[in-house]
Amino acid sequence: MKEWRRLVRSFSYALQGIVYTVKTQRNMQIHVAAATLVLAAAWWLQIPRSDVLLVFFSIGLVFSLELMNTAVEAAVDLASPEWHAKAKIAKDASAGAVLVAAILSVGIGIMVFGPPLLEKMTGWW
Repeated sequence: MKEWRRLVRSFSYALQGIVYTVKTQRNMQIHVAAATLVLAAAWWLQIPRSDVLLVFFSIGLVFSLELMNTAVEAAVDLASPEWHAKAKIAKDASAGAVLVAAILSVGIGIMVFGPPLLEKMTGWW
């Protein structure tokens, strides 16, 4: 029973981190909004399940890296309240990881949504 409580507490801490990041980080709010729109579009366009899995993977990757970016920024701010070149490198590299994942996600989105969206649009004309 004690292990179960520890597991529940661990999940609770993780959820608190997610909620904090969504509430306080503008970029995470943008990612959440974009993910919601993308998943609605996947449903509307009837994207095949295998392609939706790629979309979910992309969303999870961007969310995970945004959470890590928030953690790195908080840790760096705690360790180095004043500006420091190495603190800047840590923050910039962390933000860069999110950017790489976001660019990858856009590429996947173009490949997954492009053909069915084009087909839907040409049917309207």
